Amino acid sequence: MAGSLRFLSPLLGWRFVAATKPLYSSGQPQRGHRLTPSDDEAYQKTTIHRLERESQDMMFIEGYTAWGFTISGNRVIGPCAVLPRAILQWNVGSHRDITAESLSLFRLLEPRIEIVVLGTGDKVERLDPAVLKLMRQCGIAVEIQDTPNACATFNFLTSERRVAAAALIPPPGSVQHGNAAVG
Repeated sequence: MAGSLRFLSPLLGWRFVAATKPLYSSGQPQRGHRLTPSDDEAYQKTTIHRLERESQDMMFIEGYTAWGFTISGNRVIGPCAVLPRAILQWNVGSHRDITAESLSLFRLLEPRIEIVVLGTGDKVERLDPAVLKLMRQCGIAVEIQDTPNACATFNFLTSERRVAAAALIPPPGSVQHGNAAVG
């Protein structure tokens, strides 16, 4: 009887089971699946798709450096405002310069912007709560992120056909980042 008692898996809770014959007739476990690819699998190709803008009229942030951005094939030097159909220079030097006046452009646009993604450089910075409250009162959500994440968020929102804008400050000291970093 002692030779016929076996342990079941710990997953089932250590129980003894009486076994009258061996678990495997050949002594070794048998595999029910093949370990090598079949002929048709060996010649299949892997494809990779880059994240690209879906239409020509959609803004897409392709990359950024410490000096500026590449947006829909256009190089922009310094801080910029990315609107649904335009790119503008944004007259701020750092996150300290972001005021109700510097964000007034986003409140004046038609159709109304749903969300403004603010890229504050290489890290997330706090803004004046009164400025954020004013934007909320105008019906515009504000998302504050570091610039690399703000670029990716803007691309995602526009790919989902949201009416979004971005206000971006280049991250100081960054090397060139292309699609892999922002998409």
